[in-house]
Amino acid sequence: MAALSVGASGCAALQTAGFQVAPADAPAVAAATGDAATALAALPVKGRAAKTGYTREQFGPAWSDIDRNGCDQRNDVLARDMTGETFKPGTHDCVVLTGTLHDPYTGKDIVFQRGQGTSEKVQIDHVVAISDAWQKGAQQLDAPTRKLLGNDPLNLLAVDGPTNQSKGDGDAATWLPPSKPSRCDYVARQVAVKTKYSLWVTAAERDAISGVLAGCPGQPLPADSTIRR
Repeated sequence: MAALSVGASGCAALQTAGFQVAPADAPAVAAATGDAATALAALPVKGRAAKTGYTREQFGPAWSDIDRNGCDQRNDVLARDMTGETFKPGTHDCVVLTGTLHDPYTGKDIVFQRGQGTSEKVQIDHVVAISDAWQKGAQQLDAPTRKLLGNDPLNLLAVDGPTNQSKGDGDAATWLPPSKPSRCDYVARQVAVKTKYSLWVTAAERDAISGVLAGCPGQPLPADSTIRR
């Protein structure tokens, strides 16, 4: 189903009816389709640009409610990626208190409980790290498009916290998930994000992604859809 662009006053009614809704001021960014290997071959190959000028704020406030469903992107992704979740009373099933994550990066199950010293067990990963994106084309994007990239559900996954920390801002040439069965999905998602936002890859990154995709011919790009709750 195609996304609609409407004013804020019409969002709730359309979401209730099952439509994907994009705010009227959302940038027009085309979703990538097809298989990952074909999309990878179409990505520009360049060297990594300087990190000069990069800050997290260049991609907008962390976990903005870009789809205007009343929940920030962190809670949206937790609710999307976990099972058995419970919510804080009075938040209209927005703030996730507990749940179980089947972690795509390690393959293990993680029990999540919101709170000091426990919340960080599950973190939200930018599959294409935003500092990596900055050095591969995002510094040339306008501010609204960078904000969309920084909060796009396509580029966000709930994952094991320590594993996410080990990734840092690495690309596929320097870091892949420890769980080998998850690597095809992981690099396909990176290709989808880089295609959607007109980013490039380095030669080493392209070769690493190509090597993974060689083991899963025809790997599709992930579906690109707005989170709805």
